Amino acid sequence: MKVLILAGGFGTRLSEETTIRPKPMVEVGARPILWHIMKSYSHYGFNEFVVLGGYKVEFIRDYFLNYTRTSSDFTVDLQTGELVWQRHNAEPWKVTVLDTGADSMTGGRIRRAREIVGDETFCLTYGDGVSDVDIAKLVEFHREKGMACTVTAVVPPGRFGVLAFDESGEKVEAFREKDKEDVGMINGGFFVCEPSVFDLIDGDDTVWEQEPLRRLVDAGQLAAYRHRGFWQAMDTLRDRNVLEQLWESGKAPWAPWL
Repeated sequence: MKVLILAGGFGTRLSEETTIRPKPMVEVGARPILWHIMKSYSHYGFNEFVVLGGYKVEFIRDYFLNYTRTSSDFTVDLQTGELVWQRHNAEPWKVTVLDTGADSMTGGRIRRAREIVGDETFCLTYGDGVSDVDIAKLVEFHREKGMACTVTAVVPPGRFGVLAFDESGEKVEAFREKDKEDVGMINGGFFVCEPSVFDLIDGDDTVWEQEPLRRLVDAGQLAAYRHRGFWQAMDTLRDRNVLEQLWESGKAPWAPWL
């Protein structure tokens, strides 16, 4: 089963990093967050990826073209040019990098992969979010429901404390950190889709999260896999720093391969 990863946006809210590279190539623990996402899927046996690039796609292309060279030991005969890999650390991945256009919307990017996906079920997620969702159970849930698409519903991480007021509304009676009961669940990515969803995307200007998902809802074809574990999108520098701290602690919850 192929895994499509949306990796072509401008990442304007992380401009400290994205002025020089696309957001999926921003590093956490000296590895692009895109690598972390792919490692998560690979842990569950999903090793065929289609990276839907756009903005600064050349950074993504160069990364994978040079992946083996930069991560393995080798011996090269400078006279003959013979190259022998001594320690091969490449992942068991097959990676397709598509340039879906710098200005394409999310739906348009997905639609560009139609021929590569073919008539098969596929996974789809965003190139800036990590989670400890069990991908195998997610796919099993999708097959059991028999719908055209399944979205992983997650609880957004709390950023601000919750205030409780007295009857006047002018005095704080209690303060606590926001918990999972205070907010609803949101689209966390980690979709599983049937190829029929391509028919819901009109063109490059289509936003996947708008008309296509609305059409799925109207047709009763959008299932929700509820995940109350870890999920974190890297929208801002603060988010990136949170992920970096978790990685450095050795307890990154999205990394079951550690």
